[in-house]
Amino acid sequence: MERNPTVRRPRVTSVLASVAAVLLVAGCSSDGDSITRPGGRSSAPSKPDGGGSPSGAPSPTESAAPAKGSVKVVRTLTTKLDSPWGLAPLPGGDLLVSSRDTGKIFKISADTGKKTEVGSVPGVSAAGEGGLLGLAVSSDFGADHMVYAYFTTDSDNRIVRMVYDDKRPAGDQLGAPDTIFKGIPKGTIHNGGRIAFGPDKMLYAGTGESGDRGLAQDMDSFGGKILRMTPDGEPAPRNPDAQSVVYTWGHRNVQGLAWDADKRLWASEFGQDTWDELNPIEPGKNYGWPEVEGKAGKKGFVDPVEQWKPDDASPSGIAFAKGSIWMAGLRGERLWRIPLKGDKPVAKPQPFLDGKYGRLRSVVAADDGGLWLTTSNTDGRGKPGKQDDRILRLEVR
Repeated sequence: MERNPTVRRPRVTSVLASVAAVLLVAGCSSDGDSITRPGGRSSAPSKPDGGGSPSGAPSPTESAAPAKGSVKVVRTLTTKLDSPWGLAPLPGGDLLVSSRDTGKIFKISADTGKKTEVGSVPGVSAAGEGGLLGLAVSSDFGADHMVYAYFTTDSDNRIVRMVYDDKRPAGDQLGAPDTIFKGIPKGTIHNGGRIAFGPDKMLYAGTGESGDRGLAQDMDSFGGKILRMTPDGEPAPRNPDAQSVVYTWGHRNVQGLAWDADKRLWASEFGQDTWDELNPIEPGKNYGWPEVEGKAGKKGFVDPVEQWKPDDASPSGIAFAKGSIWMAGLRGERLWRIPLKGDKPVAKPQPFLDGKYGRLRSVVAADDGGLWLTTSNTDGRGKPGKQDDRILRLEVR
């Protein structure tokens, strides 16, 4: 069932008013591999809506992560996955994983690695980088048992939610999808797809510009944005524009979202030929694509805090653990560790697992401070004959 049968367009009126106020006061490659309004950035709240310290102002309790860390693969949880993409921990520790190309969702036992088909998401149109992408479990899962999915259809990318009942027979554990948001541009490339619930219990979604660069700076498009919405798909309270789900813009293809210990939002982003990016996210800001790529120092755009050549990264998922952001690289076939103090790196990014498991897609934090990591060798750009797709358990420091 669909809650919003008509596509809701972003509204720009209040965003433009914010830009005017600022003027008065102040005068990523594809998997393989704001509008700039006059005057630049729009104004925005000084604090992330999920709570925590203002960007650039670490809380008194924050300490720097060690310059050097370590990664140990302690277990291969499961193997022989088919085009895994989204990864979402369930209460109790088991995992849900989506299959991009088949439209199926599986539960993986954290104890035994046993795979159980939960069900299929109807309407998935898998082609190129599109298909069944991100998964998220409701912040109130214990009460509502809702699983959210971001996927590509014949006409768009959209977000649905489904009741998950593990007492039903395998393959038939998902209720009918309720479409909470649609109208995100689709393409053969750059569909974004990562969704996650923040500390504020709002749903965030990273989108791509679908190969049409101009959409990232087009405030009448949901492409090339980070969206923030209620669990029902409505504009979240305290968004930069109260009538819009658009949280930030000027993105090329966002596939990684994570919050640090002080509830700051971070995002990874594919560059084109020059620089992939890691960005701390501030509401209402313009992250530059396609006007700039990487650290440009250009007024009106937010520079990333770290950047990589696409051959070394092409980042998808990110997670926060042990004081660092951990970033999974597709083309780079590496897991990058970026140690932080507040919203600033304290040392150069450190690579791990270089080429050992092939392309790396999703990484999520476990309750004990470790990580779950999925590979992505059956996505059409990997070498499935050499490396199948698996979920790894990592111990990190």
